Amino acid sequence: MTVASHLQELRRKHETLSDQVEQAQRSPATDALKIAEMKKQKLRLKEEITRLAQ
Repeated sequence: MTVASHLQELRRKHETLSDQVEQAQRSPATDALKIAEMKKQKLRLKEEITRLAQ
């Protein structure tokens, strides 16, 4: 896997997580801890994207 394709995959995962977080925040039944964990995953992905893009 090339760095470019890996970055593309990470960006896709980050976008998917963003959508999931938005949906979870709109749903009153979603656990706040689950939302927090998804946000942490998003942050880790963003940090990895930034590191690889340099």
